[in-house]
Amino acid sequence: MEDIKLIVTDMDGTFLNSLHEVSPEFPKIYEELKKRNILFVPASGRQMLGITKYFGDIENEMAFIAENGGYVIYKNEELFADKLDPKYIAEIITSIRTIPGATAVLSGKKKAYFETDNQDFIDYISQFYTDNERREDLTEAVDDSIFKIAVYHAEGSEANLHPVLKEFEKYDLEVVVSGQYWLDIMNKNINKGVALEKLQKALNITPQQTMAFGDYMNDIQMLENSKYSYAMQNAHPSVKKIASYEACSNDNFGVLKIIKDYLNMN
Repeated sequence: MEDIKLIVTDMDGTFLNSLHEVSPEFPKIYEELKKRNILFVPASGRQMLGITKYFGDIENEMAFIAENGGYVIYKNEELFADKLDPKYIAEIITSIRTIPGATAVLSGKKKAYFETDNQDFIDYISQFYTDNERREDLTEAVDDSIFKIAVYHAEGSEANLHPVLKEFEKYDLEVVVSGQYWLDIMNKNINKGVALEKLQKALNITPQQTMAFGDYMNDIQMLENSKYSYAMQNAHPSVKKIASYEACSNDNFGVLKIIKDYLNMN
């Protein structure tokens, strides 16, 4: 491998295990990355606070890609923030309400917003959307920049959400299955790959100096923008198809095993 300058990783299903935990080995590995001037970048569909909470005191040293590429910060400075046109939101929410079992979340810069009163769902999404608020009606405007609409379905997003909601691609929106139970709707050409490219250009880092890890379809463009691209063992088949390499599963902390190998820490 050439000298790696940037390592970018998806969070859920990739960097975190199934209990949404960080490996206890990470602090030691991060210190070695820091010594070698390798930037570690979490990239997730989560809101920013749902990512940064995992990194404590080192947060101000890192870059983060949140909202599936809609929001990027580096050392606490905003590099990029996208905004979904409010004129689409009411129509999309109305359509989501017609899908049995579907629940919508508006993911904004300040907070995440939902209209369900299902406490189990609220407790569940609070893992990913730390700062959230219930609204009576999501078709009514909120005083916030909305990055994306995230939609949840307990029986699977690919089969139950995508066939209905893909119609909104007619508005030049991105409709992407982002996890087993989640689908995201955002502006066209907003994805983790575009966000990574913006970060690479800002820091004068090339794809050839980039290592990336992912497990689901919303990671594909990010992997394509990295020479050393890894699909997790537990990844969706379409991700394995485009990745150059494979890492062991997230429950075996496969991301850190690959990084340790690169750093000769074993």
